This record gives sequence, C-alpha cells and structure tokens, in this order.
Amino acid sequence: MAAPATSPPASANLRRIVAASLIGTTVEWYDFFLYGSAAALVFNKLFFPGSDPLVGTLLSFLTYAVGFAARPLGALVFGHYGDRLGRKKLLVLSLLLMGGATFAIGLLPTHATVGTAAPVLLTALRLVQGFALGGEWGGAVLLVSEHGDARRRGFWASWPQTGAPAGQLLATGVLSVMTALLSDAAFTSWGWRVPFLLSGVLVIVGLWVRLSVDESPVFRAALARAEARRAEGAALERMPLVAVLRHHWRDVLIAMGARMAENISYYVITAFVLVYATSHTGLSQQTALNAVLIASALHFAVIPAWGALSDRIGRRPVYLLGAAGVGVWAFPFFALVDSHHFGPLLLAVSVGLVFHGAMYAPQAAFFAEMFATRMRYSGASIGAQFSSVAAGAPAPLIATALLADYDSPTPIALYVIAAALLTLLAVGVARETRSRDLTAVEGNAVEGDAVAGEGRTAGPDGGASSAVPSGGA
Repeated sequence: MAAPATSPPASANLRRIVAASLIGTTVEWYDFFLYGSAAALVFNKLFFPGSDPLVGTLLSFLTYAVGFAARPLGALVFGHYGDRLGRKKLLVLSLLLMGGATFAIGLLPTHATVGTAAPVLLTALRLVQGFALGGEWGGAVLLVSEHGDARRRGFWASWPQTGAPAGQLLATGVLSVMTALLSDAAFTSWGWRVPFLLSGVLVIVGLWVRLSVDESPVFRAALARAEARRAEGAALERMPLVAVLRHHWRDVLIAMGARMAENISYYVITAFVLVYATSHTGLSQQTALNAVLIASALHFAVIPAWGALSDRIGRRPVYLLGAAGVGVWAFPFFALVDSHHFGPLLLAVSVGLVFHGAMYAPQAAFFAEMFATRMRYSGASIGAQFSSVAAGAPAPLIATALLADYDSPTPIALYVIAAALLTLLAVGVARETRSRDLTAVEGNAVEGDAVAGEGRTAGPDGGASSAVPSGGA
C-alpha cells in the first residue's frame, strides 16, 4: 500500500498541536508517576505504618496498582465520548481530573492524624488519577496522529509519548531536589507534599495550551459523514465499544499483547528499581532517584528518533527490536544494579529505557492506524489501557513480592523475559500499518450492511485497495 498523497498541515499549526499534546501528557504523567515514586519512598511510612518495611511497600504499591484498575473504565468512558464528541473536549476534562486529584493528595492527612481514613482517601484519589489517565493517552496521540503528515506520522505521534519520560523526569527531578535540600525527617514530615501541590500550577499551564488547539480534522470529516448518513435515513450508529469489539477485536488483542513488555519493563525499570536499589543493594534514595532522572532524559531524547525510524522501516521492526531488547537486558540490568555503584546503576536504567523507547515510540501511530476513525479513540484506548491492568498495575507489586519471597532478582528477570516473549508473539502476528491512510479507514459503525470504505485503504491511484482484515494491524 502506498502512503496517501495528502498535503501536510501548516508546520506552525502542527507544532502547536504537538506542543499541546506533549504539555498535557507531561502534566498527566507527572501526576501519575509522582505517586509511584512517593509510594516507593514515603507512602509506606505515612499511610501504612506498623508493618514490616517491605510489607508496607507492598501495601503502598497496592494502592499504586489501584490507579491502573481504573484506567480501563476511563478508556471506555473517554473513548465513547471522544468518538462521539471529539478528542479535544475529553482531553481538557482528563487534565482537570488528574490535576485535581494530585493536588488533593498533597493535602491529605496521614495515618497518624486520621487513622485508617488516610489510606482510604489516598486510594480514592488514586482511582480518580487512573480514570483520568485511562482517557488521556488515546486522545492525546490521536489528536496528533489525525493532524499530522501521513508520511511522518510515526515521528509526530511519538512526541506525545515523550510526555511519559518528561513527566517521569519532572516528578523524579522535583523529588530529587526535595530529598537533597531536606533532611529525611523534614521530607517525610512535609516535603513530600510540595511536588503534589505543584501540580495545580502545571495544570493551569497545560489547560491554557490545550484549549488553544483545534479539533482533529479527520474526526470532523468522519463526524460530518456520519451526520450526512443519518440525514439520509441510515440506521443509527452503534456504540463505539460495540463496533470495536465486532470489527477490531483482533486488533485490540494485538494491542494488549504489544503493551505487555512495554508496560511491565517500564515500571520495573523506573518504579521498582527505587525499591530494589535502596532496600536490596543499600544505595541511597538520592542515588537511585538521580539514576532514574538522568536515564529519563535519555529516554525523552530517543523516543522521537525511534518514531522517525518507524516511518522509514515500519512500526513492527522497531517495536520487535524493543521487545527483544528488554528481554535480553533483564539479567544484565539486575547484575549492574547489584554492583552497588551509581555508574552501573545508571547504565542499567538507561539501556533499559532506550529499548523501552523502541516500543513506546511507534506505539502511538501503530495503535491509531489499527482502527477506523469513529471508533479509533475507543479502540486505541481499550487496547492500551485494558492491558495495563495485567501489565503495569501489578508489575512493581509482583516484583516486590518476588524479591520478598526469593531474595533474588532472578525471578524478576524471568518475569520481564516472559512479558517480552508475549509481546514478540503479538507484534509478530500483526500486519504493518505504516502506509495506512487514516481518512480512508472508515469502518462499519452502523447497524446493517457495511458502509463504503470498510477496512479499506487508499491505493496509489487514490482508489480503494484490497480490504485489510480486521485481525491485521
């Protein structure tokens, strides 16, 4: 299939769209990752006292996992309304929900003040965070994918993906500064609250930028076609969720499998490593945070490069390289961390995140290209977020439990390798999507017979090429 000969949007407008998505996702991920770092460092003492330190960490990571449990619900709700009302409105709402919950965490009383109400309130706010993030990712990457130049879609769509390392960088950086400036007692007493309260300022900035962008032209065109069909007396559209499960269920399964190694490896490398490095190897919190901080900057830099490479050689080869890489790196990763020195720790985290970036960078365009426009928000969000319940949510929890039971990193490395094998299988059976024209993949969203354009992509002459099976990417 040839890439569609569509004119790229004005570069200034596209840069504004990319900036809005990047800033918004950075704020959202800052909020989400800040919780993970705090769960590893202080929440076990403040909200789950009286337990063995490692048990307290397990309980702390359990509330961390609760946020992932809410992400599928966010994907369903935001995906439904995002496919019906548009990408922009839902992105504004997700930002407000995430920022409000994070700011509120900074005001929470601890277990010493209100007893068991403290972890209950913490868990409730974590649920709100997860719900908001479940709706954020799909809208942010689609807004760029549907605006961007088709020939460079992998590159442009990878920029919202850099919001994850940027958010990690910002969250870890703020925590690192606070731990460097404050004593352990001061940080535990009040210093941990400052990064959460800063979220209020970040949300205002993100909201101002996000409100300045236009709705996706691909979505507007698809909405106009749907309204025209209704005016002609066509049957009512199915709910996006129903349409996705009917026409794209194989793509959803592929997306879920593709996320396993990406999600699990990321949280082992960036969240669990804080626990492992401090409790198992005796390194200081500051040393572990600094390693993640520097590696996150490298992660940010390599994601657009991997995205650009996926435009040249395809989404699948880059994704497969990343999955194989994190699997091969699992044992060397822990061997380096076990050296008890900052340099090897930094190398372990950096290489792990470079391989992770090879999966994360093409993921945005890859998932967007799998689904038809009027079910794309739902399809991409469901595929991405439902897998997070089985992947990212329990990853730090499982890794911490394996460490507690075996006092060895070997079972944790095998856990990462198993996830990598699953992702290699899922992406291996997918079809390449690099040349797909998003405007030509209309899909069947109505009751009755298929509408024109179902599962077809534009051929070199502008007409429809042969149908693409829904099971292929």
